Parts: sequence; structure tokens; C-alpha cells
Amino acid sequence: MSQIDLQTDGKMTQKEKADQFRQLHHGDKMLILPNIWDTLGALLIESLGYPAIATASAAVAYANGYNDREKIPFEDLLILLKKITQSVHLPVTADIESGYAKTDEQLQQNIKLLIDAGIVGINIEDTDHNTSIFLSPETQCNRIRLIRKTADELGVPLFINARTDVFLNEKTFASDDIKLNEVIKRGLAYKDAGADGFFPIMLKQEKDIKAVIARVKLPLNIITMPGIPHLKTLSDLGVARVSLGPSLLKISIKAMKELGLQLKGLEGLSSITENEITSDFLKKLVTKNQ
Repeated sequence: MSQIDLQTDGKMTQKEKADQFRQLHHGDKMLILPNIWDTLGALLIESLGYPAIATASAAVAYANGYNDREKIPFEDLLILLKKITQSVHLPVTADIESGYAKTDEQLQQNIKLLIDAGIVGINIEDTDHNTSIFLSPETQCNRIRLIRKTADELGVPLFINARTDVFLNEKTFASDDIKLNEVIKRGLAYKDAGADGFFPIMLKQEKDIKAVIARVKLPLNIITMPGIPHLKTLSDLGVARVSLGPSLLKISIKAMKELGLQLKGLEGLSSITENEITSDFLKKLVTKNQ
């Protein structure tokens, strides 16, 4: 694949979208990303005034009938991502787990295909879902360098949000202090390798968040989960980005489940007849670009 045509929607090139997405991590306002899983969700988030669109691997997988951990075929994911990037004017970042790749060559090709689909940012994990192996910092740094080189050759400053799974590996590290030290070690290494953001999933203690921000000095991504500080506190601490992961999908499914149970008992009609989300509202969302 040669240098791709960077012109996208006639308003911003893909490079400009990537630059804009990067700037969102360095502004005065914490970036909040309610991760979506389809085109309609992307259009809704755009209509609400958010500055960027993000997918969640788990939400995309579940919504398409797969489990997480790269069970959805990469070809299907690409089709979905391309539909999303073509439907909105905003920068789109994709959760690609560990890259859907067994080799460096396959990872490089996948990055090219993602950029060709209009993506300007990615989440990349340091757990290999083909083998369930927690990758060494050296191995993950090599992968990050490869991604950076591939994107640079295509002329797109892809935002690499490097996720570390240290806190998911309970048996690997003997204590919380050792885990935190490993998180910081990996954050610094990933930064040197070319990462633009750092995402230590399951990081939630205020003192640990402070330590990571102070030591790593990369835009820090926190995911919404029980036990994290209030959003305002996260903002005050200097957290650059908060993502929801599959939470928005869970909230949607909860609403559907509750109404479904009510209807079985001949209740819940008012939730349907008084719903402010009308067919006209949905039509306006999907036809704005047509």
C-alpha cells in the first residue's frame, strides 16, 4: 500500500483529524469518550457535541454475537470501522485489542488497513490474545515502534494509546507496590517506543493515578469502573482521558431487559409511548450525511 489519499469528508483530512485527536489529550479539558459499537451510536455521540468517537472492543464483539479477545473476525471489524468513519466528521479511534496479529508482518498490514479505513487512533494491549501471554515490555515496545513506523510512512500521525494489563495479572506480581512499579516501568518504555497515551487498565487508586501521571508524563487514560475517583477528581488530578469501555452497551441492554420484563407482566407501555427518542429523531441522525 502506497501513501493513501488523506482527504476524507471534504472538511478535514485524515492527518488533520489525527492531529486534532492528539490535541484533545493535551487541552485544559479532560477528554471523555463514551465508547460505541456501531454507526448509530457514533452519530448520536457526534450529535451530542463530543469531539471524538471511540469504539470498545468488548461492546463491538458482544453487539455482533462474539466474545471479546479478538473473537470477531478482523475483516468484519474493518467493515464496521469504515462505516463509522464514513458516517461522522469527527476523529475516530478504535480499540484493536492486541492487534489481531500473530506476526509483525500481520500487525503492520492490519495497521495499514485500519488507517485505510479512516482510523486516526488505536488502543493496543500488551497481552497476546492468540496465546494469552502477557508480553514483555521489550516485545511490546517493538510492536509499538512498528506501528509508529507504519503510520508515519502513510503520513498519518496515528494516536497510539498503549494499554498495559499489569493489574489484570494478579499472580505475576507479589504486591500492589510491585504492580505500580511495573506499570510505571512499562509506561516509560512505551513512551520511548512511540506511544502517545498510556492506559493502565484497572488503575483506580488516587495515589497510584497521581504517581503514574507524575512519573510517566504521558496523557493518562482511565476507564470507568467501580472504585475510581469522581470524574471531577480525575480531571483535577490531571487525567487526560476517560473512556467507558462496554459500559454504554451495558446500560442500553439493561434498559431493554427491564422493559422486556415489564411487558411480560403487561406493564411498561408508557416507556414506549412517551419515549423522547422518536423515529424522526433517529431518521435525522442517519440522514444528516445523505
